[in-house]
Amino acid sequence: QVQLVESGGGLVQAGDSLRVSCAASGRTFSSYAIGWFRQAPGKEREFVAAISGSGITTYYADSVKGRFTISRDNAKNTVYLQMNSLKPEDTAVYYCAATTIFLPTMSGQYNSWGQGTQVTVSS
Repeated sequence: QVQLVESGGGLVQAGDSLRVSCAASGRTFSSYAIGWFRQAPGKEREFVAAISGSGITTYYADSVKGRFTISRDNAKNTVYLQMNSLKPEDTAVYYCAATTIFLPTMSGQYNSWGQGTQVTVSS
């Protein structure tokens, strides 16, 4: 099983950019698809983006398509989420998760989770 640690969250203003990272342990990192999810206070955890183990295939939620970009560097065991044109409604705790299933969008299909990193976008 892979262990995940998120970093890079913070407080930004609307329209700003931010990149969050997900560092993984383990020698088989490229075997896992990685997803990003977020959870705002009082709301359910929602899918944001996912990337295949090779990094060739990506998938995004409609709410972030065109603004967020997911990428990975398997040599560094790290996945990134570049967030541009941030909006106040992007405020949430962002989690990365790993799975051996191809690009699932449901949180129950992921079996390893990080502790989350807070992203706050002020208006």
